[in-house]
Amino acid sequence: MAAEHLKAAHLKDERVDHRFKGLPVDADGLTVGELAAQRRNLFTGGFTTPVLALSAEALEHNLALLETYAERHGLAFAPHGKTSMAPQLFDRQVEYGAWGITAAVPHQARVYRAFGIRRIFLANELVDPAALRWVAAELDRDPDFRFVCYVDSVRGVELMDQSLRGSRRPVDVVVELGAGDGARTGARTDADCAAVADAVAATSTLRLVGVAGYEGEVPGATPGTVRAWLHRLTSLAVEFDKAGRFPDGLDEIVVSAGGSAWFDTVAEVFAELPPLSRPVLKLLRSGAYVSHDDGQYRNLTPFNRVPEEGALQPAFRLWAQVVSRPTPEQAFVNAGKRDAAYDLHLPEAQVVRSARDGSVRPADGITVTKLSDQHAWLDTTADARLEVGDWVGMGLSHPCTAFDKWQLIPLVEADGTVVDLIRTFF
Repeated sequence: MAAEHLKAAHLKDERVDHRFKGLPVDADGLTVGELAAQRRNLFTGGFTTPVLALSAEALEHNLALLETYAERHGLAFAPHGKTSMAPQLFDRQVEYGAWGITAAVPHQARVYRAFGIRRIFLANELVDPAALRWVAAELDRDPDFRFVCYVDSVRGVELMDQSLRGSRRPVDVVVELGAGDGARTGARTDADCAAVADAVAATSTLRLVGVAGYEGEVPGATPGTVRAWLHRLTSLAVEFDKAGRFPDGLDEIVVSAGGSAWFDTVAEVFAELPPLSRPVLKLLRSGAYVSHDDGQYRNLTPFNRVPEEGALQPAFRLWAQVVSRPTPEQAFVNAGKRDAAYDLHLPEAQVVRSARDGSVRPADGITVTKLSDQHAWLDTTADARLEVGDWVGMGLSHPCTAFDKWQLIPLVEADGTVVDLIRTFF
């Protein structure tokens, strides 16, 4: 089966053309691999603005940091692939110790399988008949494929069972514990969770392998309330095990949580799990770490609370060019909502590259105040030495809505050398 999968390396054979924003016009017709091999400079090699760049050094640092963090705390991790939807980055994450990759919807899982991901954790209840038949076919074809998904309702179990009848391998499921009243998905009470588990046990198409949830949805989350919910989750695993709810032949019990804001608390509570009847796969699902950011996760990352564990580095920088300077207090660059994440915070002006001599300086006195479809509005003070033609480098907030605006992203070393291009599949 593995031979039928694409390899991320095959993406180097794709032709560069008009589909991809920001790439050099004179690169049309080259393959991605050929363009990368030229090691062009982002600023002088024909790249056009706006162009999103991913730091090679920051990416490598972040991959290594989460691997060592997980090892130190006895965690496995399946980073959420929805962040990047980039098979090249999935391969790097697996190289750096990832157990598998987490998905949210069937399309994402199909991309993962197309590129040979062997373990997929789908953090959602899956009740679409066509998608379930696809999962069953993948499990039937490939004995090495591991797939786990949420269940959070008896009705969901019924729908899954109907769609999976006739499949040769059962689908592994974990009961999702909701994060509280008014939170997102998940069974709300222990009794609800038990009812879902009983419904799974009554089928031959599903196999209960553990419990899971997402602590980031705890209403009014604080260290105390998140810790209390995580104790509910681990207690649920203990009670299920005592009650014999996990089937014979199961090699390990899955307990999974961990977004990008509270994985330190997840690590603490998971470390307190008592021994169960089988080994426990303590599975973290943080995904934003791979690129980190200059806003949402810069503020929320647990490494702020545990600085002795290290620090993630923001890897994104969006470069745009000043195309209008109508007044001393205002300027406009040619990147907007089509190019930049803006759902949580506006971009942050960080550096200016002079169009006159290529020198780079801090973006003092420059603030992004608004985005149009194709423009960013900049307020400028007397300190801002900014003129038409200058490039402005901006940090972005929320990587999940930065990656999805770019199909091919230059991977750039600190001196501006483009060493690869990262393909996304949204």
